[in-house]
Amino acid sequence: MRRNHLMVVLVMLVFFVISFLTNILGALNQKVSESFTLTETMAGLLPFAFFIAYGVMSIPFGFMVEKYGEKRIIIFAFLMAFAASLIFAVFPVFNVFIVSLFTIGAGMAALQVVINPLLRVSGGEANYAFYSVMGQLVFGLASFISPQMYSYFVVNIDHGNLDKPLIESMTKLVPENMSWVSVYWAFAAIAILMGVIIFLVKFPKVELQDGEKVGSKDSFKELIKNKYVILYFLGIFMYVGSEQGISYWLSKFLKTYHNIDPDLAGADAVSYFWGLMTIGGILGLVLMKLFDSKQILRWFTILAIICVAAGLFGSTGIALWALPVSGFFLSVMYPTIVSLGLNSVAKHHGSFAGILMTGIAGGAIVQVLIGAISDFSSLRAGMLLIFVTLGYVLSISFWAKPLIANKTISFKPEN
Repeated sequence: MRRNHLMVVLVMLVFFVISFLTNILGALNQKVSESFTLTETMAGLLPFAFFIAYGVMSIPFGFMVEKYGEKRIIIFAFLMAFAASLIFAVFPVFNVFIVSLFTIGAGMAALQVVINPLLRVSGGEANYAFYSVMGQLVFGLASFISPQMYSYFVVNIDHGNLDKPLIESMTKLVPENMSWVSVYWAFAAIAILMGVIIFLVKFPKVELQDGEKVGSKDSFKELIKNKYVILYFLGIFMYVGSEQGISYWLSKFLKTYHNIDPDLAGADAVSYFWGLMTIGGILGLVLMKLFDSKQILRWFTILAIICVAAGLFGSTGIALWALPVSGFFLSVMYPTIVSLGLNSVAKHHGSFAGILMTGIAGGAIVQVLIGAISDFSSLRAGMLLIFVTLGYVLSISFWAKPLIANKTISFKPEN
């Protein structure tokens, strides 16, 4: 299959934008809570609104892609993100923010459904694994940069540094004491620009493989009767709950217990979490070619639990490195769980992948639970729930079937 280099670059750009829009919430948490005077439970509704969209929209968008085609769905997804970002930027109130987060999340779910088959066709079958790894690097780079963008806008707007690029314009657009809203003006500009670019590019014809097709209703009914399907769905649910439970509450935890500035060191910590997750993901792919994947999952999970424990109960210095470093050890969990899961069923892999994708809703449910426990007790007590979610992931390494030829799935949807 001949490679389409322009389309590969475009796919990488889409990977970048998905991550850029998705992984900003952790950096925003403290400022949003202050602006809207949120309880911890209400703060937990923010990632809930975003990630529940994955749970309810991934499978429907899978059917829509087969009916309307990749290009239309990608344009529609970016128009959703543009409209949602712009409406909130113009009307920055809490209720609009919740609806905006769900709409952006739905758009990102649509992009996730499209992007991997498009990458396979554009880059060629033989190069798919290589480009998937490259996509993870681009995804991680965007996760690192987006909190830095937040810090740049908020710090310079709050300090009146009007000579900095874009700061004077953003200062006029955002309400007083809500400098973080500038992020959504930037999101609106990025989303509409991406929509225009996609409109102008000619797309290749994508023939979905069996493992990429959503499947029929009968296949879903058959799969949900399989106990391994439910167990691995819960595995993705718990993993994403762990990932978001750390990244979303990280900045607020550092502010609450160590008086760390959320706009500077707090935002940096969130950036490092995602950056280290990217590095760990690449290393994990190499390790899983050399060692048993279940063993890699087991030890990486144990080390993640140790890091979280050190971060939650250690000193300021320990918390500043231990919580971001946990991202390094979380990095192997998603591809390993997906690979082990697909290895446990003989057919309907496309439908099963759709079910696993809905497990991303764990990023929604777990955050509300952490917030509720935090209101009842404390944020540290709420974040103890992460030990439960990681404990479930650890259990997979004991009862899962070994991988055939130790193969792993190389793509990673983002949360």
